[in-house]
Amino acid sequence: MATRLQAKLKKDGITEVRFLITHPMETGARQSVKTGKKIPAHFVKELKCEYDGKVVMEADWSPGVSTNPYCAFRFKGGEVGKEVTLTWKDRKETPEKPETEEVVTALIKEG
Repeated sequence: MATRLQAKLKKDGITEVRFLITHPMETGARQSVKTGKKIPAHFVKELKCEYDGKVVMEADWSPGVSTNPYCAFRFKGGEVGKEVTLTWKDRKETPEKPETEEVVTALIKEG
């Protein structure tokens, strides 16, 4: 899976963060057309974005979120050249790897 993360500091002192996660976001309710078997659930369940050691956004998602989810939010403050970190965990209904975590960082740009 891949994540695109972007952060821009606006003239009003507000930082806008946008991200796109390439992810199947399977609910676990569909069946494969080829095999007729249930497709295991596989979805992003937790997100956290941090700036300067503080959590600026936290979310708990469910299987109802669409494939390749996009999200944008804003927070007060931010400084050009400082780092924003997005951490997300997904859940998969398979015994070999039931949960994975991805961490992505981006520098805040002037915007």
